[in-house]
Amino acid sequence: MRFDPQYIHHVLNQNFEDAKVLFLSPLMAIHYAHLVMLADRGILTAADARNLRDALDSISVTDIRSAPYDGTCEDLFFYVERLLVTACGEDAAGRLHTARSRNDIDMTMYRMRQREFIVALLAATLELREGLIGLARRHRETLFAAHTHTQPAQPTTIAHYLLGVIEQLERDAVRLKAAYASTNRNPLGSCAITGTGFPIDRQITSDLLGFDAPTGNTYGSIATVDYLLESVSATAVSLAGIGRFVQDLLLWCTMEFGYLRLAEGFVQVSSIMPQKRNPVALEHARAIGSKALGQATAIVLSVHNTPFGDIVDTEDDLQPLVAAMFRDALRAVTLVGAAMRTAEFDVARLQSRAAEGGTTLTELADHLVRKHGIAFKQAHSIAGRLLKAHRERPSAPLGAVLATVSSDLLGVPLEYSDSEIAEIMSPRHFIEVRTTPGGPAPTETARALAESEAALQRDREWVTRTEDALTAAEQRLADRSCAL
Repeated sequence: MRFDPQYIHHVLNQNFEDAKVLFLSPLMAIHYAHLVMLADRGILTAADARNLRDALDSISVTDIRSAPYDGTCEDLFFYVERLLVTACGEDAAGRLHTARSRNDIDMTMYRMRQREFIVALLAATLELREGLIGLARRHRETLFAAHTHTQPAQPTTIAHYLLGVIEQLERDAVRLKAAYASTNRNPLGSCAITGTGFPIDRQITSDLLGFDAPTGNTYGSIATVDYLLESVSATAVSLAGIGRFVQDLLLWCTMEFGYLRLAEGFVQVSSIMPQKRNPVALEHARAIGSKALGQATAIVLSVHNTPFGDIVDTEDDLQPLVAAMFRDALRAVTLVGAAMRTAEFDVARLQSRAAEGGTTLTELADHLVRKHGIAFKQAHSIAGRLLKAHRERPSAPLGAVLATVSSDLLGVPLEYSDSEIAEIMSPRHFIEVRTTPGGPAPTETARALAESEAALQRDREWVTRTEDALTAAEQRLADRSCAL
């Protein structure tokens, strides 16, 4: 078959190079696993199986990786097949393709590579979680003013803030593990789209390739792309959440806030302004994460409104984009995790601003409700008027101001000394009484951190088990192949 030079230049050459990088190793593993299964089921003779095994062993993966595309074959599959023919003859080489198609081979390769991407990304989020848990442990008592709608809202602690991010990352792990489970099913044996009349055993190839089980419907095994979109979506959700966290971190690194300082290894200077200390590592993380999020959107758009069947839109041209999305997501998450491990919070500056702007007035209102049994709406009005009067007359004693505004609203004054009001409205008191599950009280964040550490350990064990299972499958495949 002669291919047009333009088709070679713009499509086949690029696809060949992409496949060598992404799918050569999975392709060779599939060849071995399928060979073992055919021999086990008696579809190949022992002599043919050994001949094919020896031919596969003779193929140099290193040589293939360095080979340029010469336009004489359609893709990597046919290139390897030609090497097999050279090694063992056309008749023997042709027997390896019994009961399979490029369709199920492709879908199996994609899933094998994608599950590696998922595990790597999940592992990176675990490193980020570990770093944030360590920071939260050190800052359970560190007060600062949390913002809502970009305005100072209420005092909380750095630990409380970070736990919100940590728990979000824990849910990301749930999503990524679910995506892995959907991905780690074996399409091999579905053939072109309707399966085969040969007595194959799909469980054998599933076991040798590290899959949990075969896929179900053979049509869907070739046609579906939801497993891919599930992992893409889980990645996109994680990136969006981490991006919002990074945005806060960059704001906190500004001179105006001055809450956070990155280590020297994560900042750059200006070529003209000697005073600059630019937190560019986090800017890069934001940019790379946004790029990955854009790639995730492009993946969904690429498969949207395509036929439910074998179609190139989900194959050669899409898979490099999938790999790029996971690569950039991994870069972004890893960079944030590394930067935060050595970042330092300015505790004094954070705490000095914790009560600015009336952030503790909610607790004053709550106290009036608890102490005097008035309606919260009335207490809210008293606290609001107290702040307004204090701003108008900052030197006036707070006890006298509270008595005046409460008398105006209730008809009787609420009597408090200045020191009592100062205690009620202190940021420290504010967080210590907020022992609601999930709240900022140090006793509660200690409990939450213990739970997060346990969840981190469970997720680490999942990653280890998953990686060990894939390694064990590789060994089983090597052993079974050698035994042919």
